[in-house]
Amino acid sequence: MDVKTTFLNGDLEEEVYMKQPEGFVMIGNEHKVCKLIKLLYGLKQAPKQWHQKFDEVVLSSGFHLNLSDKCVYCKFDDSVDKTKKFSSSRFLMKDMGEADVILGIKIKRENKGIVITQSYYIEKILKKFNCEDCFPMGTSMDPVEKHKLNTSKHVDQLEYSIAIGCLMYAMTNTRPDIAYTVGRLSRFTSNHSRKHWKAITTVFKYLRGTEDYDLSYVGYHSVLEGYPVASWINHVKDSSSTSGWVFLLTEVPFHGLPRSKHVSLV
Repeated sequence: MDVKTTFLNGDLEEEVYMKQPEGFVMIGNEHKVCKLIKLLYGLKQAPKQWHQKFDEVVLSSGFHLNLSDKCVYCKFDDSVDKTKKFSSSRFLMKDMGEADVILGIKIKRENKGIVITQSYYIEKILKKFNCEDCFPMGTSMDPVEKHKLNTSKHVDQLEYSIAIGCLMYAMTNTRPDIAYTVGRLSRFTSNHSRKHWKAITTVFKYLRGTEDYDLSYVGYHSVLEGYPVASWINHVKDSSSTSGWVFLLTEVPFHGLPRSKHVSLV
């Protein structure tokens, strides 16, 4: 379901004024401004006010808010069709059918469950960084290379930051296999060298050969599993250690985090 002109549904609480829009200037009142009575796209309040309005409507229909994720609402005694009908009665909506792609994530439905992949998104970022024809690699990082802060000439920080951001989006959704590498390389966003950029291209080459990797969630063995991992002072320069964890549901990872931290000995 897609809400049409989403942000216009929110309620404007503050007094906001704007110039008369081009083509709609009132003759004789050219120097006056307009007082907004509804939200517009571009206002900083718009996303928050839309969420507040949606939250009020959904909770009034008997849904309960998931305390772990305030964008998730739960209700167990209504069908999907009833929920669609109720939502359409409160907002102007379009039924787009079963979700196929959400924010660059491809959804495939199979008999046993669903499969999510970002092969199309990975193709886009490879093309963006001119790596669509690069030679695939079997690992995302050279295990011998020891990365350290740049002490020579600075390289374009913006390009490096964009690349890290693109990789993080794939990592957090469907590619946990690059989590450690991206976590390591993101530490040098503000002070990186050509060696760090070369390491970024290594990740791209790895994705080039594995762009069809996916996560398959099936409806059996709904057991929550968690695994920790740690290394002690593996960064000699700053005496920091790396720890992390990963959680699996139906034997598929859905949450994980590597983290570098300093340990003080008292």
